[in-house]
Amino acid sequence: MSVITPKILHRAAAQTGSSTLYTVPASTTTIVTSIVVCNEGASTRTFTISLNSIQLFGTVSITAGATQIYNISQPLTTGQLITGNASNAEVNFHICGVEIV
Repeated sequence: MSVITPKILHRAAAQTGSSTLYTVPASTTTIVTSIVVCNEGASTRTFTISLNSIQLFGTVSITAGATQIYNISQPLTTGQLITGNASNAEVNFHICGVEIV
């Protein structure tokens, strides 16, 4: 029987260079359920997020002080990655999902 566990997959300020935000553990399927992007800065910024090397959000603008919420249902399998970056570290990523083992 599978065990389904809700998880915070990533919660931190974005890096300005592409970085790994989450790697699916061994013997696990992960379903990404929500991505929240928050710009704490006073200027418009951009961000990029990819699932397994395929852009989900490519250089998306987020205005100063804004929060963008994306409810999705995207499965990833063992070893696959969520990667991302932003034009400034004032952008925060909050990514949630479930792990199925």
